[in-house]
Amino acid sequence: MVKAKAGVNGSGRIEHLVTKAPFNSGKVDIVTISDPFIDLNYMVYMFQYDSTHGKFRGTIKTENGKLVISGHPITIFQERDPSKIKWGNAGTQYIVESTGVFTTMEKVGAHLQGGAKRVIISAPSANAPKFMMEVNHKTYDNSLKIVSNASRTTNCLVWPLRRNGRGALQNIIPASAGIAKAVGKVIPELNGTFTGMGFHVPTANVSVMDLTCRLEPATYNDIKKVAKWVSECPLKGILGYTEHQVVSSDFNSNPHSSTFDAGAGIALNSHFVKLISWYDNEFGYSNRVVNFMAHMASKELRPPDHQPQREHERKRETLTAGESLAHSVPTTVRISPPHSFHTGPLKREGPRVPHLVMHHQ
Repeated sequence: MVKAKAGVNGSGRIEHLVTKAPFNSGKVDIVTISDPFIDLNYMVYMFQYDSTHGKFRGTIKTENGKLVISGHPITIFQERDPSKIKWGNAGTQYIVESTGVFTTMEKVGAHLQGGAKRVIISAPSANAPKFMMEVNHKTYDNSLKIVSNASRTTNCLVWPLRRNGRGALQNIIPASAGIAKAVGKVIPELNGTFTGMGFHVPTANVSVMDLTCRLEPATYNDIKKVAKWVSECPLKGILGYTEHQVVSSDFNSNPHSSTFDAGAGIALNSHFVKLISWYDNEFGYSNRVVNFMAHMASKELRPPDHQPQREHERKRETLTAGESLAHSVPTTVRISPPHSFHTGPLKREGPRVPHLVMHHQ
């Protein structure tokens, strides 16, 4: 498989994790980094050590003016102006824009002037098309030059975090509740179907989602069985599942976008349930950025007719057609559209509005 040649623009947490993630997945090659704020030697230190995710397990050094990670040389630029970064000279095709400053198509378009072919904004964007793996990624086509991977919390079906300028270590801080707007842009059919709120809590990393909703009759065991099956088949690697007595730190450096906590959920009755899901809002998101970049590359680096179809994708198509999955769940499971999953009883009723509560690190 031909891998995309990628570059990262930024100097923060997501830049570092997006750079490291491909060394585990092997899905893309990071060939350039642009960071105007730190010199090369300090960059080695920053990539080597991480108080949250631990020491990098590979090797990092400088050689001939480049950053070398596990024997892989990376060209370094130190430009603040995206239009002045010579991505093309280093063979860079895809850019992850992670500064948080350039989030509109107009501003991000400056990367294309330097020879980049496509740009992924690792943040919400006011006007760039938004895509999420296993949600709407199949609607992407390679006529698009600039896209957004939405926010970290939207990738766990929530909203962007906004801090209010108060002491983070002394307070639980209510966060902006823009969930309906954020998720609705990625999944239009969910517009107006739920509300939400969030709290910033003093932990180093990891967030938790609390989804409260009213459904047609279903047992909590049925919901658990469907969540477990989805985590093992169509959303394997995206959605996790656990029945252990876990706490937030157990999900540090977890690559899933969301992990369903079967033991923490509550069913008040067969209609009213509370579902809990955890996610590492740094590492999980960074892996989805890399996944989507690899998907974008697959649309142009090889003919569509020759793309291998994964087993779970064949299962998804079978289920969408209305067939049941034997030996897994007690009722027919449908994945239609790909972002939603439910057994027969778990149908959403129009006037009933689910509610999300998020607790952010």
